[in-house]
Amino acid sequence: MRPLKQQLHRLAQRFRHDDKAVAAVEFALIFPFMLLLYFGSMEAAALFTVDKRVNSVSATIGDLVSQWDMDDGKMPTNTFNDYLSASVAIISPFSSQGLSVVVTLVKVNSDGSTNILWSKANAAGIARTVGDTFPDLAATQKMNQVARKGCVIAAEASYSYSPMLAQVFTSTYRLSHTNYLLPRYGSQVAMNLEDTTLANGACTAA
Repeated sequence: MRPLKQQLHRLAQRFRHDDKAVAAVEFALIFPFMLLLYFGSMEAAALFTVDKRVNSVSATIGDLVSQWDMDDGKMPTNTFNDYLSASVAIISPFSSQGLSVVVTLVKVNSDGSTNILWSKANAAGIARTVGDTFPDLAATQKMNQVARKGCVIAAEASYSYSPMLAQVFTSTYRLSHTNYLLPRYGSQVAMNLEDTTLANGACTAA
């Protein structure tokens, strides 16, 4: 029994002083963290890219609508739908499924209160209700103050981003951006759509 005990003791001593596998053990300990850092960096970069593209969708669609010249008459529905379709190219190479785009013409009264004159959305979005206030355009905002006694175009875009490594990162992130633009040909002139009729003074009545 004693020789066996001595042999085990000698083996333990040899194992304690043998450093040949130290690097392998250290690598095994830090490898999971390195892997998490690597994939986390990939996901963070992708999330940042998608967020920038969602903002680009909002800014681009709003800018296109704001350039419509009211002297050309009502904006045709097909033209407006073409603007909305541009979002598919902007969000690419990411899927456009679930990308919501809502464009709203908001009247800003002299006291900073707001009223929705018209609102249109793509298939994934929900248009705002005509006549309601636009709560996201508070009276304290600079754009509200600039657009008073006139109209402003609010372009909203939102997108649910699912991580590429859904088995590792399971949370879905809701990204949203709103850009406000003044109509290029005068914020006091109401912009009519093919299926929307507004009085000439619709943006200046209050």
